[in-house]
Amino acid sequence: MSVFGTALLVVGTDELLVQRRITERVQAAMSEVPGAEVVELSTAEIVAGRFPEAIGGSLFAPAVVVVIREYGALAAEQVEEVLAGVASPGEVLALILVHSGGSNRGVIDKTVAAGAEKVLVEAPKPWQLPEFVVSEAARHGVEMNAAAARALVEAVGVRLTELSAAVSQLASDWEGERLTAELVGRYYTGQAEVRGFAVADAVMAGQTDVALTKLRWALERGATGGEIVAAIASGLRALGKFMKLRSSQLSQRELAIQVGVPEWKLRTLVQQARTWSPRGVAAALRIAALTDAAVKGAAVDKGFALEKALLDIDYAREIY
Repeated sequence: MSVFGTALLVVGTDELLVQRRITERVQAAMSEVPGAEVVELSTAEIVAGRFPEAIGGSLFAPAVVVVIREYGALAAEQVEEVLAGVASPGEVLALILVHSGGSNRGVIDKTVAAGAEKVLVEAPKPWQLPEFVVSEAARHGVEMNAAAARALVEAVGVRLTELSAAVSQLASDWEGERLTAELVGRYYTGQAEVRGFAVADAVMAGQTDVALTKLRWALERGATGGEIVAAIASGLRALGKFMKLRSSQLSQRELAIQVGVPEWKLRTLVQQARTWSPRGVAAALRIAALTDAAVKGAAVDKGFALEKALLDIDYAREIY
């Protein structure tokens, strides 16, 4: 089936996955008509009346692919203009629209009703990230086991763009080899230690000296105070949810989903919960909130504010 004479509505917020959907449709169009022109229209260009001109065809190309990335941000007048194009796209037009799926959701229904094909792009949940990494490795023609995928998530973080780039780099540097946790560990030695979650894990485990050392390393390597506090607060919230739900009859997978962590992270929470009380977690969260305000402007010395927060959080763990 030709992609020309059609409109595609991509609904989602993840930059990587949305771009892949756009790329897939553009590549399909270029395969069908190699000389097709690709035109991306900004909101300002549509307001300026550029849309009718763009979908009307090109003097220099046999077909045109028009991409609108900020479709959900258009005013009602511009939406109606685009909907007219969706309802009757020319035979040499492939229209691609991107909507975040948040506000202005009524536009989605109107666009589908006008004839657009809707594709929903959903980012994987935190506990699904190792599966995403394994699938990324397969895209690059290399094998990666679950342990290696978990190690990569620990080292790189949760952003899909960064995980995808990391897998691509590993696949390039270790072409033909099976990617293991040991290999990932060697490749990313020291990188996990400079991330906020490493500081958070250390202080929540009662390893305050280690947490202070990792904090200094993190700040020296460019981590911001906001990132570190966010990681600590995220860890505390997960621990609080886990402590509340651990006596329930949920399966391990269901518990991980409710807490909002990968299943393998539950082992860490089990260990942390042995030295924490719900009151201690609540007190530590208040400390984190105050520190967040401090590092975002209230404190003269942000480094000192963060060090004090680690000591105060450890104290909350011990006294409650």
